[in-house]
Amino acid sequence: MECIDPRKFIRMVVLGLDKEIVGHPWVWICSMCTRCTYVCPMEINISAIIYEARNLWPRKERPKGILGSCDMALRNQSGSAMGTSEEDFEWVVNDVLEEVQENQPEWKNLKAPINKKGAHFFLSQNSREPGIEPEEMAPLWKILDIVQADWTYSTVGWGGENYCMFLADDESWKHVTSNTILSAMNLGCKVYLNTECGHSTFSVWMGQKRFGIETDLEIEPIVKYYAKWIRQGKLKVNSDWNKDLKIKFTVQDPCNLIRKSFGDSLADDLRFVIKKCTGEDNFIDTFPNKSNNYCCGGGGGYLQSGYNEARLKFGEIKNRQILETKASYVITPCHNCHDQIHKLSEHYNAGYHNIHLWTLIALSLGILNENERLYLGPDLLEVNLPG
Repeated sequence: MECIDPRKFIRMVVLGLDKEIVGHPWVWICSMCTRCTYVCPMEINISAIIYEARNLWPRKERPKGILGSCDMALRNQSGSAMGTSEEDFEWVVNDVLEEVQENQPEWKNLKAPINKKGAHFFLSQNSREPGIEPEEMAPLWKILDIVQADWTYSTVGWGGENYCMFLADDESWKHVTSNTILSAMNLGCKVYLNTECGHSTFSVWMGQKRFGIETDLEIEPIVKYYAKWIRQGKLKVNSDWNKDLKIKFTVQDPCNLIRKSFGDSLADDLRFVIKKCTGEDNFIDTFPNKSNNYCCGGGGGYLQSGYNEARLKFGEIKNRQILETKASYVITPCHNCHDQIHKLSEHYNAGYHNIHLWTLIALSLGILNENERLYLGPDLLEVNLPG
């Protein structure tokens, strides 16, 4: 696969080589992470040009994986790119909740409300969890219960992903975003709280601005609230579990969460939370980092574009960056980052693990059950178990 050079791409645009652009896979191999724009002295928004170049492709000729995920989200009111219906989502949530209540006595009163009128937070959920990893939802519910958050899911618009944005289909992007925002408004919620999915957060946050969707909702990433609840003393995380183990952690800064939207203040919140959970000396930062961090190569629809060989090759930079930290775990508060970095570790036989931020928080609180440790390595499978 020919290497991407943003400068060459811009030259093609300047020369009006639209036919060559439409016939070249560059526009789908680019993750639209905007790091090139971040370091560009002229601040040329190459990502925006890539988006328009994608839009030049006939819709039916765009990558089947991205196209299929977009169209799947348009077929039902749930907004799920995996096709999980409103009824199936409600069934999975209630099934997981019942299992936790029955098998973890200390959580017999745990709640996972759906369609609760007047809740403060409207919570989105990436389809990956209810679709194939339902046990991954429970740690987040426990965290929300501990801080006594007033929250709800909705059967309409709960899907925390938007591949129509990656498809460069404005009309469909707007439809999916409007559907989920309207659902939150109809329930009377105040804050649209995005769980750990970078592109979902960006698609709602930017989609509301781009399409002028009228709403009084605050559109926020959950990482900001994790930090807020710790500072308020509501979330009493503790790093004592790692005092003797000294297991090292690093973090991936999701492009859509940090560089493209909420900036270094959110990156600082992210590091604050991790250090409180692991111990400051056990956090090893990547270099570069925060808004200047490298993209993992999983964004922009890359995971479903079909260019898997190129995706893993371009992920080499991220893999080397992680290895340089010598950390055993990478915190990935974004589903596409999570999937890509998991695949990079396997592909390059790198040996590091990657976990959601809610997993680390729950581990530090001593509330992470043994069946909720899917991505933990053997060194943490029995550490700080409840009871």
